[in-house]
Amino acid sequence: MRTISRTLAATAPLAVLLVLGAALTACGAPRDEADDASGTASDTSSETSSADACAKDSLQTLTAGTLTIGTDSPAYEPWFVDDDPTNGQGYESAVAFAIAEQLGYSTDEVTWVTVPFNAVVSPGEKKFDFDVNQVSITEQRRKAVDFSSGYYDVRQTVITNAGSAIDGATSIADLADARLGAQVGTTSYTAITETIGTSEQPAAFDTNDQAVQSLKNGQIDGIVVDLPTAYYMTAVQLDKGKIVGQLPLPDGDVEQFGAVLDKDSPLTDCVSQAVDALRADGTLDQIASEWLEQQGAPELS
Repeated sequence: MRTISRTLAATAPLAVLLVLGAALTACGAPRDEADDASGTASDTSSETSSADACAKDSLQTLTAGTLTIGTDSPAYEPWFVDDDPTNGQGYESAVAFAIAEQLGYSTDEVTWVTVPFNAVVSPGEKKFDFDVNQVSITEQRRKAVDFSSGYYDVRQTVITNAGSAIDGATSIADLADARLGAQVGTTSYTAITETIGTSEQPAAFDTNDQAVQSLKNGQIDGIVVDLPTAYYMTAVQLDKGKIVGQLPLPDGDVEQFGAVLDKDSPLTDCVSQAVDALRADGTLDQIASEWLEQQGAPELS
């Protein structure tokens, strides 16, 4: 499956709206013709400059003419399919190729590299132009890396096995004494300590597969993961998997996944513009509808 075909011409309406906005502003108060001409020229020059900076030939990628995208291995469903980011299937694979297309890169001009999750969010030079790996945007991480605009709004979710100690829990209080686990370094792990506040020390796992095996073995009562991954784990990886419920958002803030870039990357603004365009024209919604079909999950009080 290849993500929905699109062209850079789809961004033309944005430029038109910006020009119209400038014209309407000019109607707000009388100005002489010289001022009008100067303002119009300045606005047009600014738009042209921004477009030129994000033109394919202007992008400072690791390899000229190639866009290098990173993700972890294994690459889990529903974000990727068959552990193969290159096939364009799965939400993040499809989004990555859509971003690439917005930036002017064809499928055969995209190269994928394997990068462990912790290496993605740690300081240091990166071997990718951007990375997609269900990385939540946080201010702490911004100290080490850059993020694009958010491409997915996420909710943390607790899963378990039927008949476990937390099967049937309806509130955060019901999880107070639960043995919960999550992948180390993730916002899922942080949610156990800060949102749930269990009396038991959370179990930290290098991968979600390890967490699933621990739940199967009865070593933990539940796992905290993002909602789409929760659907996959309970439907595919666990024989008796159940979704306990979604965790409330801390302070009502929306958690988002963003593409990760090297700190102060010259590509950050352009990748953000590409993501914004995909959100504005409905492409992100279309991709989510195809790959992240959700059947509903209760919300814990």
